[in-house]
Amino acid sequence: MAASPTASPSPSPAPVPVSAPSVLGRVGGGRSVGVLLAAAAVFYVVPPVLQGAALPAVRVRFGLGPQQVVAMKVGGGALMVLSLFAAGRAGDAWGRRRVLAWSLGVLAAGLAVETVAFSDWSYLLGRTVVIVGVSAVFAGCLASVAALNPPGRMPQALGGWLAVMSAAFFAAANLIPRAPSMPGLRVSAGLGAVVAVGLLVAVLRRLPEAGDAPVPLDRLFLGALAVALAAAVAALQVGPVWGWADPRTVALLTVLPVAAAVAGRRWRRHRFTMPPRIASMALATGVAVGFTQIALLLALPVLAAASGIGVAATALMVSAYGAGGVAGCLLVRGRRISPVTGCSLGLPLAVIGLALCHVLPTHAPTGMLLGGLAAVLTGLGVMMAQVPQMAWFLSALPRGRLGTAAAFHPVSVLLGTAAAQALPATSAVSLGASGRQAENVLWVAAAVVAVGALIAGLPMVVLGVVGAAAGEWLLLRVLAGAELAQRPLAQGSALLVGVVTGLVVWGRRQQSERLAASRASAAALQEAVLHPIPERLGGLRLASRYQAATAGTGIGGDFLEAVQTPHGTRVLIGDVRGKGLQAVQTVTDLLGCFRSQAHETDDLGELAARLDRHTARSAAARGDEELFATALLLQHRVPDGYVEVVNCGHLAPLALGPAPAGAREVAAPALLPLGFGVLGGDVPVPRRVPLPAGEVLLLYTDGLTEARNASREFYPAAERLSAAFGPDGPAGPGAAGDAGGPAEVLAFLERDVRDWSHRLVDDIALIALTPE
Repeated sequence: MAASPTASPSPSPAPVPVSAPSVLGRVGGGRSVGVLLAAAAVFYVVPPVLQGAALPAVRVRFGLGPQQVVAMKVGGGALMVLSLFAAGRAGDAWGRRRVLAWSLGVLAAGLAVETVAFSDWSYLLGRTVVIVGVSAVFAGCLASVAALNPPGRMPQALGGWLAVMSAAFFAAANLIPRAPSMPGLRVSAGLGAVVAVGLLVAVLRRLPEAGDAPVPLDRLFLGALAVALAAAVAALQVGPVWGWADPRTVALLTVLPVAAAVAGRRWRRHRFTMPPRIASMALATGVAVGFTQIALLLALPVLAAASGIGVAATALMVSAYGAGGVAGCLLVRGRRISPVTGCSLGLPLAVIGLALCHVLPTHAPTGMLLGGLAAVLTGLGVMMAQVPQMAWFLSALPRGRLGTAAAFHPVSVLLGTAAAQALPATSAVSLGASGRQAENVLWVAAAVVAVGALIAGLPMVVLGVVGAAAGEWLLLRVLAGAELAQRPLAQGSALLVGVVTGLVVWGRRQQSERLAASRASAAALQEAVLHPIPERLGGLRLASRYQAATAGTGIGGDFLEAVQTPHGTRVLIGDVRGKGLQAVQTVTDLLGCFRSQAHETDDLGELAARLDRHTARSAAARGDEELFATALLLQHRVPDGYVEVVNCGHLAPLALGPAPAGAREVAAPALLPLGFGVLGGDVPVPRRVPLPAGEVLLLYTDGLTEARNASREFYPAAERLSAAFGPDGPAGPGAAGDAGGPAEVLAFLERDVRDWSHRLVDDIALIALTPE
């Protein structure tokens, strides 16, 4: 849970909105903003854990009855849902910094009331305010993390941010045996209030505003959706306690379909743009995560007590779930694990962890070790599945609706938690039932994980999970008998889980190897058609990058080349109309013509005319009247301080001068593209473009500038280069005061455009050059 967003804090506390890319372009302070958001989000974990631990002492101190405790749980769950949506939308409309500051103020007030509570009503008031505060703080932090990071960096940002929250759970779980009393609750609430006030001041001073103006959203739709989800959470919590036929439960169950119908009708009428697959995977993963973690945290202490493990050791075992979550988050953060990979590897790991809980030995040290391993595997698995899905979900949202939609994911986790609490076995476990009921909860959790994988579109994972669960049931229930006397068979069932899951992972590895082989073939094709451009050629230093839009081919409709000829160094970059293999054929023909004629033709304009005629002949031979290619030809001779340029319908180059000049577009008027046959009769005259020492000239295709972010904005190449290589940019001017070498410029662009857009849909070719 805490990322280190690269956003810099605003030097002024005034809530002046800025776009996320401009925030990210600044230097310094990005880590402090990430730490600030992580520290605030920790409240979403620590107060609920400590309040749950102190609940027995609170009941004795204030004389709370069973009905009041149930009302606390029901009202708390529904209130969290409503608070998440309300705070998210308020952040979109009024600014996330302002809403986060107000949320921290509400939280501090609630904790202060808990600190001095003198009666049941004052304690319930403080607890209610705390629930509203922690939910609103979490919604504000989540939306801020997403807004301050471009889509390409979302997995890294969320991975770090959620890792901090997992670490907070680890610490809070270990405090449970040490602070279950009223004095402990008062002290922790008082300290929390002080920290919340400090964070409020830091938010006002250090947190920048980020994001676009709010996208209009139907209030009736949002309200109906929030009410439907709140009713679902409340009904799932009270159904097992009050009974499903109780009038109060029936009322909640009646509200649920009515509110859902209203939300669905408004959704269809206004056509809210949320890709169904992304939404369904996010919902399935969130429910599976919430269900799994509550099943483990309720069942593991019961199984540990049956194995003779003490309270402190049990708390350490439970906290291992948070340690596994930290490992899973950091793994996603470091490896950029995709949503499909995260689910296919993480969900089976979670099932292995749940399976190991069934076979805790009666020997306490060994049982504690095995229980801790089970919790670590479960936490590792669920976070490996959750973080990439969460990042994918948030990356697909328009920034003007980010806060509202971001609440959807934590609400899905709450829905999974409530669904787990609705099981009769879960209620029995909460009341201190036997280990058999605890094991039943874990069986159901494995089934929920399988269903979540099926919704996510991972049939191989479903097969592994179902096979593991079926094998365990056969060995434990049929062969081992009702008393589980045959512990070796129980151990064998756990091994079976590992074997089945290993087969699933092995199958995916085989697919990965085949994909790697396909990529190697694509790379070989690319190298055969697009020759590598040397780092030094003639009197120039060069760097190049190429990425094809068609996966698996390695080459698309863009082309680039640089050759040393008796007439100087000649460079070609361009874009053929269309994509796929037909475009590759045209690229191959054009590059072959250029490599041949570049040595034979002394005039750059005549070289462009020959390429034009060659393209026109190719179009006629194929019967393709729409075949053409944009191209930019460049020539440099030593020791000239300029280059000659012929622009055939292509984008003008960008010149990146020494600071503080920044990036500017070179004046290179465009002629008609190659293939229109107009250059043969009227040979163009090359335009001279100055190229002084320390200046980098960037040639590029439209795949760079047409990359879009979640708000459908094009990538502003000149603006981003100026911000990065200006006097205050992160790339900064070099010691000699130049704009950075060609390799540095292209490395920045390659990284930055991926951060800008989570999905590139067009070929990109780049060449950067500078005089030696």
